[in-house]
Amino acid sequence: MQFEATRLRRAMMPLSLACVTLLSACGGSDDDDESGAPPAVTEPAPAVRTGAWSTGDLHVHTIQSDDAQTTLESVLDQAFDRYKLDWAALSNHLRMSARDNTGANIPGGSIPFSTGMAHYEVPFIKQAQAAGRYAGKIIFSSFEWDMPTHDHVNIGIGTNDPMSEQSLRAVAEFEYLYTNKADNLFDAQLVADLAGQPRAFTTHADSLTALLWLRDKHPDSYMLLNHPSRYAGKYTVGQLREMHDLAPSIFFAIEGMVGNQMEPDRGGYAEAYTADKLPNRTYGGVDYLVAKLGGTWDALLGEGRHIWTVADSDFHFRINATGQYSSGYAPGEYAKTYVWKDGKDMAAVVAGLKSGRMFGVFGDLIDALEFQAQGASGTAHMGGELVAAKGEQVEVTIRFRSPDSNHYEYPIESGNPTYVKPTVHHVDLIVGDVGPRAAAGTPDYDNATNPSTRVLGRYTSKDWTVDKDGYNVIKVKLTADKSQYLRLRGTNLAPDVAGETANGEPLPDAKVDLADNAARFNAINARNYNDLWFYSNPVFVTVKQ
Repeated sequence: MQFEATRLRRAMMPLSLACVTLLSACGGSDDDDESGAPPAVTEPAPAVRTGAWSTGDLHVHTIQSDDAQTTLESVLDQAFDRYKLDWAALSNHLRMSARDNTGANIPGGSIPFSTGMAHYEVPFIKQAQAAGRYAGKIIFSSFEWDMPTHDHVNIGIGTNDPMSEQSLRAVAEFEYLYTNKADNLFDAQLVADLAGQPRAFTTHADSLTALLWLRDKHPDSYMLLNHPSRYAGKYTVGQLREMHDLAPSIFFAIEGMVGNQMEPDRGGYAEAYTADKLPNRTYGGVDYLVAKLGGTWDALLGEGRHIWTVADSDFHFRINATGQYSSGYAPGEYAKTYVWKDGKDMAAVVAGLKSGRMFGVFGDLIDALEFQAQGASGTAHMGGELVAAKGEQVEVTIRFRSPDSNHYEYPIESGNPTYVKPTVHHVDLIVGDVGPRAAAGTPDYDNATNPSTRVLGRYTSKDWTVDKDGYNVIKVKLTADKSQYLRLRGTNLAPDVAGETANGEPLPDAKVDLADNAARFNAINARNYNDLWFYSNPVFVTVKQ
């Protein structure tokens, strides 16, 4: 293990480290003061101290979205009965909706989705669970908003009181205030009650107005940035900082491991295949913001920001009814987010999400991960912060397991499993320096790089042991020198695989372009299951001088 770390340091970046096991390490913390400007005092993110691991998906469509083809019942059956998720957030488009939860046309024509959520989605969920279906499962109704001047974000409102009349009313208010739908499409009393409140649905400033409304009116809400690099020019890193400064308790997560993996352009990232659009590709199925070593996510973590990454399905349909097009995997089939939660409701899920103790995975490459740093002051897990004295020895533990098989089948949708056991080829321990937050209006506020980010160690089966529970275990001794964060990524691929990886870094995903529909679907499926990754969220180690 020490040899591997030494080799990488010499080959990748000549660093002035005192010894093989030396690491400069650190962290930062989020603020809970949600005034318009970043507060001077920071506090750690909410801690989830007890509980258990759970699996879920924050981005799931049903046939009530006009571009989806799967009924609500079928989606829930697949998520919970077939693929055994513990929780899921439905996230239909906050647009006009022409169909009910079964796919039948709504009498009288299309309605705002908030109305469809209240009239069809939520009643079906309540009735199904009252009848004993999806027992013990957490089902939450969120929505996907076309954020003005940007791309899609998932909004969840009322996580402390899901599916209540008050929460459904709040969704309707959001749709009225922050989309351009006509007044007569909404309840007259709602329109009267909101008279005088500005409607905002055009500019970036309008996006911030909506985020501020969530922060101030509905603090038990969240905003998830979906597939952020799918189209060029939708976000700048300065805008991400601006949103996080404004409402860190609402905007705290990026869908880095994106859905729509059955698209020919992986993830539906269909911008022109030209050199200037390389940031608008997926890399091993992962958005460039997260996949790029030392890129946007690392720049944000390098300020100690608590902005996490998740994995979602963005499910609409796997293969459409005519057999011409493919879109994505069912919830839990290919992408999973593992969250440590304490409780049996959506509020517990969101508390776990905010804590950062979670990781994302494709194709069940792993089904368990413990990642922690231990020092004299205690132990910090993913999302947490270990405070260490300068020069203190810190022990990092990485403990993971892969299941006996995943859901790869051939041909796709044949029901013929291949029983392939996913195998981790290597795990990268990534480190980046943490410094002060950039101030708005300065050049640093628009800096989307963290040059200090590097792979500190790359570990293969030669470097880990197997414990009595069948987990692979890596232990690394580090010397805390300065404040940094640690994060992990792992893959089934070797560091240099033609068309897939180079020096351990994922390459931009190529389009699968076959004329025959069946051959194309199977090639896409094989592409995805041959290119598996997991990404952890970071552990911060703050060095006290």
